[in-house]
Amino acid sequence: MDYRRIKEICEKYGAEYGETVCLAPYTSFKIGGNCPLMVNPNCVDCLKELVAEFSAEKTEFRVLGKGSNLLVSDKGVSVPVISLAAMNKAAVDGERILCGAGASLIGLCRLAEENSLSGLEFAYGIPGSAGGAVYMNAGAYGGEIKDIIRECTYVDAQGRLISIDAADMELSYRHSFFSGKNNIIAEIELVMKRGDRNTIRGKMEEHMKARKEKQPLEYPSAGSTFKRPEGNYAGRLIEKAGLKGFSVGGAQVSEKHCGFIVNKGGASFEDVMNLIEAVREKVSESSGVILEPEVVVWEQ
Repeated sequence: MDYRRIKEICEKYGAEYGETVCLAPYTSFKIGGNCPLMVNPNCVDCLKELVAEFSAEKTEFRVLGKGSNLLVSDKGVSVPVISLAAMNKAAVDGERILCGAGASLIGLCRLAEENSLSGLEFAYGIPGSAGGAVYMNAGAYGGEIKDIIRECTYVDAQGRLISIDAADMELSYRHSFFSGKNNIIAEIELVMKRGDRNTIRGKMEEHMKARKEKQPLEYPSAGSTFKRPEGNYAGRLIEKAGLKGFSVGGAQVSEKHCGFIVNKGGASFEDVMNLIEAVREKVSESSGVILEPEVVVWEQ
């Protein structure tokens, strides 16, 4: 595809773009090669026009949030990437928070706390975006996005803006209406409850303390590598299989939390993929459980 028209759309809205962009810095794993073009729409209209142009040209693309649940091939990807990082505005309206898909969850938690709004405490410390949280119905410490979302708007594969209510989002464990579809979440409405600011801050600090104590935040990773198997925990099964600290190249099963695969330094895409497969095989042999990866993988 000739990207001249795409660049023109970005320039029209003052949106940034770059050619031959390395994706590793845009992922929490710090792994990955280049994409031929990265565009950063800064408003819904810009996003709509970009998607419509890609659709008209029958050009595939990928969508990037904060890259906190993403593993990218060292060979990169052969298609353009739409980054939602610039769609990060957030505002409080009474007991609602209205935000763009690129808004950080940690930032939204702080905004809620500053306005004495309760409901997002569970998400404090999750290093993802609002859009990514809706996409996978992020949850922790007994809370989930489905508990507080009212509606959102998304851009479909033809560049049309569509609204959807929470009841129609099919929100369940690490799944939503958006999973596996070519729709791009654009804006989100969260409904909160009035609360005591000190209590809200206390819960947030408690959750952050627990994360720091139990999770290997000192190393690059994509968070929990595997989905929670029914009636059990991936980390428990991995440790039971004797895999704590097990490594392939620069990738390691965390010694702090076996549910995490971390980049100890210089880990390649193949290191992580091979370690994931080794863990799945050994856990299957040990407990009969087939672990399902939670990490999204991008290959050419």
